[in-house]
Amino acid sequence: MQYRKLGSSNLNVSVIGLGTNNFGSPQRIPEPADSAKVIHACLDVGINFFDSAEAYSWGESEKLLGRVVAGRRDKVVLCTKAAPSLAPLKDPKTNTFKLGVPVTFSRDVLTRKCEGSLKRLGTDYLDLFLLHDDDGKTPAAEIAETMDRLVRAGKIRYWGLSNFKAGKVQQFAGLAQKEVRSRVAGTEDYYHIAAGLRMPTDLLGVVGNARLGMLAFSPQDCGRLSPGRKENVAYGSMIATLDKVAAELGTTRPRVLIAWSLSNPAVTSVLGGAESEEHVDDNIGGTRLKIPRELMAELNTASRAHTRRRKVRGVKRGKR
Repeated sequence: MQYRKLGSSNLNVSVIGLGTNNFGSPQRIPEPADSAKVIHACLDVGINFFDSAEAYSWGESEKLLGRVVAGRRDKVVLCTKAAPSLAPLKDPKTNTFKLGVPVTFSRDVLTRKCEGSLKRLGTDYLDLFLLHDDDGKTPAAEIAETMDRLVRAGKIRYWGLSNFKAGKVQQFAGLAQKEVRSRVAGTEDYYHIAAGLRMPTDLLGVVGNARLGMLAFSPQDCGRLSPGRKENVAYGSMIATLDKVAAELGTTRPRVLIAWSLSNPAVTSVLGGAESEEHVDDNIGGTRLKIPRELMAELNTASRAHTRRRKVRGVKRGKR
């Protein structure tokens, strides 16, 4: 297993991590027992980075993850995220990303959210605590001060952002050292070959220039690029290119997708989902795959073409 330092922090994370957004919901797979097998399979091959969030089945993912790693806490880097909302009042477990009443990231709110995650994960500290999205109101300096207090209290080691626009990430990264002692460590975002317009390239520039870590989640685009799934016609030509490259390299589509994301020097780790031990093995294979320059050029061309098609479709929809 390869490891990389997350930005300028002292967190050494495996280049493939496990995203647990599917864990804990009665509407999703895998089942709890299978989830435990997946987590143990990750640990056994050296994966040390596990990513969760309070909004993943509203606490159930954190609870499951905490139970499984309880005896191996010193072997893992635990990351979780605070949502800019309360839990939804109705059926909070049926939709992983359903939000409730919006909240701002005040000191009291972030402290309560951190303490709630600590309790559910069964640990006395978080290695990485992220804001799951921008609340659109709280000043960066105020949030950084709160995070700094949590660091000094020993409740978190490092903190960061997720799903923030490049300008906001730059704002956090640019806070003067005298304003906050614990600097933002990195960001988690939707970076993959089909991300298109959702993942602006200027964010990657900010990450590189500010020496931040970059956690790239969902290399298979939330399952849309997974083999065996019903193919969306919008992905047709991209899938054909992916499978052509995979066939030439004698590998699988998921491994090509992971290798593509890891090829960007701004990326610290790719967060892949897994519903079985076989999926874990596939994810590991992606970290070892080296894509030749000419095949990488084909993939990049397919990625840019997909982005252009999405942009054209968006313009056409806007005219209606």
